[in-house]
Amino acid sequence: MMNGDNKVPIYPNAKFKSFCYINSVVTNPNIIVGDYSYYDDSEDGPESFEKHVTHHYDFIGDKLIIGKFCSIAKGVEFVMNGANHMLDCLSAYPFEIIDEFAGLSRPFAMRANKGDTEVGNDVWIGQNVTILPGVHIGDGAIIGANSVVSKDVPPYAVAVGNPAVVKKYRFDDDVIELMLKLKWWDRPIDEIKKIIPIISSNEISDYKEELKKFL
Repeated sequence: MMNGDNKVPIYPNAKFKSFCYINSVVTNPNIIVGDYSYYDDSEDGPESFEKHVTHHYDFIGDKLIIGKFCSIAKGVEFVMNGANHMLDCLSAYPFEIIDEFAGLSRPFAMRANKGDTEVGNDVWIGQNVTILPGVHIGDGAIIGANSVVSKDVPPYAVAVGNPAVVKKYRFDDDVIELMLKLKWWDRPIDEIKKIIPIISSNEISDYKEELKKFL
């Protein structure tokens, strides 16, 4: 995924500047994004992706990890662990970040930390989706527009709503098992190009045997 200058290109398509490769624009080392994953935003500009990762504080250390070949629509919001309040206290107010009350409450670092937020490979996230701290979204999943994801989403599931719930799975168990074994996104790019015509077809049953040749 390198151009002649050995840099990741910003825009996947030079004619359209409304979407960009995310790993070409993020600067925070705690945001880790795989190749070919893009963010599409014609309003604020796709380069604004990092602004949509909120409450992400260095001293907490949580990471946002996004796999390869993900499609992320505008308005997405990744809410990180810095947004959490302590729910095991009589008050949920964050006294520790108010100068006047400094030192009177448990320290900020003792807030609930749900760990890293992880998005698998080949995931499609629709417009205006909010993803809460510590959520894991499996490979091949689809998140419907305007959803709020508060729990893990299994691979190849379709989840929608607030809170998001799994409505169905994209394929039957055999195809899902095959795709998770194949892990086409981790293959060398020359091999991926041979697989693309197969995984771009809607005649899924006809291509099971073709895909098995790559295992």
